[in-house]
Amino acid sequence: MPLWRGGHNTIYLFYKNEVGENERRIIPVEKIYSIYCYGNVTIKSGALSYLMKHGIVVHFFNKYGFYEGSFYPRETLLSGDLLIKQAEHYLDPEKRLRIAKEFVRGALGNIVVNLRYYNRNNVDLEEEIEAIENAIQDIETAKNVPHLMAIEGNARETYYKAFNKILPPAFHFDRRSRQPPANRINALISFGNSLVYSSCLTEIYNTQLNPTISYLHEPFERRFSLSLDLAEIFKPLLADRVIFKLIQKRIIGEEDFRKELNSCLLNNNGRKKFLKEYDEKLKTTIKHRGLRRNVSYQRLIRLECYKLIKHLLGEKEYKAFRIWW
Repeated sequence: MPLWRGGHNTIYLFYKNEVGENERRIIPVEKIYSIYCYGNVTIKSGALSYLMKHGIVVHFFNKYGFYEGSFYPRETLLSGDLLIKQAEHYLDPEKRLRIAKEFVRGALGNIVVNLRYYNRNNVDLEEEIEAIENAIQDIETAKNVPHLMAIEGNARETYYKAFNKILPPAFHFDRRSRQPPANRINALISFGNSLVYSSCLTEIYNTQLNPTISYLHEPFERRFSLSLDLAEIFKPLLADRVIFKLIQKRIIGEEDFRKELNSCLLNNNGRKKFLKEYDEKLKTTIKHRGLRRNVSYQRLIRLECYKLIKHLLGEKEYKAFRIWW
């Protein structure tokens, strides 16, 4: 599927339709926010250069739907002061732990909101809710980041076990497996999480934050670890709720997966269905309690970045996003 620059302010997308015929679509560049490339995609250098000039991040996924990397435009929103503050908060163990704890509080708090919703729908999840609420209380006792991540990991394991009470038997699973996913639900979780990670990276790019300096996850070469931090908060809202909807409304089924050796992966149709629902989820709006106006779920990620910036600059203490509806 080649992509290249066309005429004035346009990108040409060439692809094969469902019956195998070649088609061309003209996309005005001002309507492109970010691009997700799956499988065999060819981007002409002129198109790529044009996208970079407009600050459009391009995310690449392999044929199995696994995230491989992003073409990240040159930084235009630079702030030396913020970069120094961001590094200071990582290097200071107390400051780092404070931010990391809030990331985990937000993530587990949003998980509890999801469980409470299904607990009201004739599914007994009281035991799981109590366990995760206890984990939230344990966050305060964490003395370092590894201890904190252990608390978060155990709570998330409890959460995933609750999926078997929420979802039909065809999507039950014993444990979380990633590379590769061992069954259908693991394939959906991995695919959804990679999308949330990419969405967070796109929003970070549009702020002055450096995506390689993180607090919960350890910074490493060749990865944007701050995206991993923010993704923990938004997975319950963006990835998990899409998964529940796809399965419970029977939008996605056994025919949307393929087995390969010891792995289970979404096929092309399955990925299309997931991406359609995920895009609709990002565009969903909610009236923001602080701003008193409607904002999209995608905008909530950007607002989270702004809150983190204010904390780093000493303007306002960071409180992670919680689902309030």
